[in-house]
Amino acid sequence: MMNSLDLPSLLAEMPMRFALQDSGPVQSLQDVILRGGYMMIPIGLCSMVALAFALERWLGLRNPALGSKRLARNILEAAQDGGVQAARDVCAQNDSKPLARIIDAGLARMDTEFAEREKVVEDAAHVEIQRLSRNLRPLFLVWLIAPLLGLLGTVWGMIRAFGDIAGEGGLGRPEVLADGIYGALTTTAGGLAVAIPAIVFYWFLQGRIESFVSRIETSHRDVENALRPTGPKPVPVREEPVQHSSVGVGS
Repeated sequence: MMNSLDLPSLLAEMPMRFALQDSGPVQSLQDVILRGGYMMIPIGLCSMVALAFALERWLGLRNPALGSKRLARNILEAAQDGGVQAARDVCAQNDSKPLARIIDAGLARMDTEFAEREKVVEDAAHVEIQRLSRNLRPLFLVWLIAPLLGLLGTVWGMIRAFGDIAGEGGLGRPEVLADGIYGALTTTAGGLAVAIPAIVFYWFLQGRIESFVSRIETSHRDVENALRPTGPKPVPVREEPVQHSSVGVGS
C-alpha cells in the first residue's frame, strides 16, 4: 500500500512522465481538423448551427425578455389596488413579454367560471411554451447528428487506411495504417466535441423554460387570489333551546 511519503514524489514525477509521452511533434488545432478530411466540414457546420441557436435562445430566454418576478409583482399590486382593469393595463404595457400575455388571457375572462379561466390560461401558456421551445430543437438535432457524422468519418477513414495497407505501397509499412487511423479518429473527436456542448446548452435552456413555467403558475395563482371576491363571513345562527312545557296528567 502506498504510504504518505510516496504521494508527493509521485506528483512530482507526473509532469516529467507526461513530457516524455508528449515528446512527439506538436500540431495545431487547424492541422488536427484538416487531418479529419472532408467529413469535418458538416461537423463544422453543425457547430456553427449549435452556436447560433444557443446564443439566440440564451438571449430570448432571459428573465427581462420573458417577464421577470418584478413584472409579476407589479401585476399583482395593480390587481390588489385597482382590480382587473388596472392589472390588465400593466399587462398591456408589457405586451411583448410572454408572462404578461398569459396573465392577461386569464384576466380577460374574469367574468367566467374558474375552470374556464384555468383552461384559457393553460392554452395561452402552451402556445407560449411551444414558441419558446421551437428554437431548441436544432440543438437537440446537433447532439444526435454530430456524433454520427464523426462515426461515419471514422469508418470511412478506416476503410481508406486498410485500403492503403492492402495496396502495393502499404505492405510492410505500419506507419501508413497508423496515419490513416489517426485521421479517422479525428472525426469522432470532432463530432463529440460539438455534440457535448450542444446537449449541455439544450438542457440549460430547457431548465430556464421550466423555471418560467413555475413563475407563470405562481403569478397566476397570486392574481386569482387577489381578485377573488371576499364577502363578509356569514354570522352563525344561534339556535335557541326549545322549552318544553310541563303538562299535568290530570289537566
